[in-house]
Amino acid sequence: MSRRGQLRLLLVLLVAALLVGAWQSGLLHWLTEPQRLAGEIAGLGATGMVAFILIYGLLQPFGVPGTVFVVAAPLIWPWPVAFGLNMVGTMLASLIGFGFARVVAREWVAARIPARFRQYDALLEEKAFATVALLRLILWMPQALHFFLGVSRVPAWTHFWGSLVGYLFPLLLVSYLGDRLFDGAGKMQTDAWPALVLMGVVSVGGALWLKRLLQRQGGGEPTSAVTPP
Repeated sequence: MSRRGQLRLLLVLLVAALLVGAWQSGLLHWLTEPQRLAGEIAGLGATGMVAFILIYGLLQPFGVPGTVFVVAAPLIWPWPVAFGLNMVGTMLASLIGFGFARVVAREWVAARIPARFRQYDALLEEKAFATVALLRLILWMPQALHFFLGVSRVPAWTHFWGSLVGYLFPLLLVSYLGDRLFDGAGKMQTDAWPALVLMGVVSVGGALWLKRLLQRQGGGEPTSAVTPP
């Protein structure tokens, strides 16, 4: 086995060990509940912030829902801090997922990319930055999107800046309105509809723009996928 192959195998084993350790420790269980996540981290101060970013960034690309962290942050910290931590954690998760697909398991990942993402291949070659930003704005951070972008021809820095721009609006809105969007258990508030309507309008607008770009590229009708992870 080549040195690069050995490195890939080591990284795969590290990811597997991380997930097994999280499962055996019970971490994966309470990560499904934003209120429990908030309770575990709230009293840790700066250590809690670092733990939040690392847990989010390392586990989300491999199956843990990112919305658990995004919802939990404004339940713990003031919205500017929550927004900053959500941005850093989300970007770290996106870069790890992207890097895993591009460097570690490219062939394995490429064979398992959902067909609905394949329609964006040509568009990513022509308008990479705008396409990445729109996909992040509409879909946020599903693991499949991290992996798809990783096996695409999008340059790493284009992925970074496009993702950063795409995440700004939804993460800012959720962080700012977190306590009005969600109750202490992380469930949607009954009076959260104005913010939801705003997010829906922006997502639909982004989807329509992406559809127009696809049609100009001769990509046909895109499959509808306007749901956060």
